[in-house]
Amino acid sequence: MDPLFNCPIEKMRIAGLSEAAVKAFQRAYEKIKGGAYELIEESSIDTIDEVKKYDYLDVPNNEELESVINKSVVIKLNGGLGTSMGLNTTKSLLEVREGLTFLDVIAKQVMHIRKEHHNDLKFLLMNSFSTTDETREFLLKYPQLGEPREIELLQNRIPKIDANTFEAIAYSESRDLEWCPPGHGDIYATLLGTGALDKLVDSGVHYAFVSNSDNLGATFDFNLLSEFINSGSSFMMEVTRRTDADIKGGHLAKDSQSGNLLLREVAQCPDKDLKEFQDISKYRYFNTNNIWLRLDRLRDLMRDSGGFIDLPLIVNRKHVNPVGSDSTKVIQIEVAMGAAIQCFKDSTVIEVPRSRFSPVKNCEDLFALRSDAYQLGEKFQVQLIPERSNVPPTVKLNDEVYKNYQSFENVTNLGIPSLKNCKSIHVNGPFTFSSDIEFEGSVSITNRDTFIKEIPPRRYKDKKVVLAE
Repeated sequence: MDPLFNCPIEKMRIAGLSEAAVKAFQRAYEKIKGGAYELIEESSIDTIDEVKKYDYLDVPNNEELESVINKSVVIKLNGGLGTSMGLNTTKSLLEVREGLTFLDVIAKQVMHIRKEHHNDLKFLLMNSFSTTDETREFLLKYPQLGEPREIELLQNRIPKIDANTFEAIAYSESRDLEWCPPGHGDIYATLLGTGALDKLVDSGVHYAFVSNSDNLGATFDFNLLSEFINSGSSFMMEVTRRTDADIKGGHLAKDSQSGNLLLREVAQCPDKDLKEFQDISKYRYFNTNNIWLRLDRLRDLMRDSGGFIDLPLIVNRKHVNPVGSDSTKVIQIEVAMGAAIQCFKDSTVIEVPRSRFSPVKNCEDLFALRSDAYQLGEKFQVQLIPERSNVPPTVKLNDEVYKNYQSFENVTNLGIPSLKNCKSIHVNGPFTFSSDIEFEGSVSITNRDTFIKEIPPRRYKDKKVVLAE
């Protein structure tokens, strides 16, 4: 093997990655090699008690709105596979509602805005090496969005680092496993390195809305666009109140010395401070990963800093082969998109309704999203029905059969039960479901056998049901 491949920086250059990607990685690599792991200690941050709320925003003037939509771009992060659901395919191509996939819904949202407002709202997808081929093929059905290659940002990849030698790892059994994704914080290097940032800014596009493709609650919102513009901010993060289900998510805080806003992820929290990290009454807000950016100011910042944005690092220690515990230990460097909040002195946040955060991370989330607790609006927004007052049902499916997407499809092929009046549903053991079942209030259903049983179609309200021989 070429000895240059031992150097992670040169390995990236030989692989043809952009200079922006190389510089971003080089900065991170030098920090790691120097022993800096950038943990954010409790003593270095302050809490934030209140932030501006979406409900109190002014409604924008329609004439002003029309002009700024043409200066805006929607960017969806689309690099994820459905691995947490037992799949090795692009997650956004899963059916979510009424025969539509995530990408169907997103495409229809963008096309609806263009048609309704007679504008040219720009649209980009950041794919990974794992999702690019499937996504490009899928987008051929929407030629109105543009040629698939033209609307794609291809996420970078970075070398895994040998945890002992700090050299680029070599793994002859699978060269692909020598590389890893850099996290969604790579969007900044990708925008600059592909030339997309210059192209957008030079054509007058200054406002970007960025969100995950598996979060259909994250729509291009005119009230938020207006608020972002009027605030004069370079970076605006949508946050929402933490619940017990969010104790692992990154929370909002403030640097006690500089006063700058910051995002602390659980991987950046020292073990001794984990209890405080999980205290939702102390740290009230978490990052939805819905971000608004001033692209011209992002470009200025990156140019001034030498072609990269200096993001805090997340250090993951793993094995080069994720399923091989005897394989070489490696360091994988990751950066979070929301961490850029501390890079702009004029960053701001806005508390949004929980309905703008409805990601699908597993089959439980999909179970809820496919139910009648949600609806597909005229503008192709997937949102909670009004009767739920922005409170989603809690779904717990406790059995191996529900973790795998294919087996989940098999047990729900007769439909998803009604959840429109359901507070929580806990399912213990293997069952088949149907649309003739109604769950209301708090319901628990248990199958004590190991074989799959059918839940009798009827209305279940505030009940604990045990089915056994």
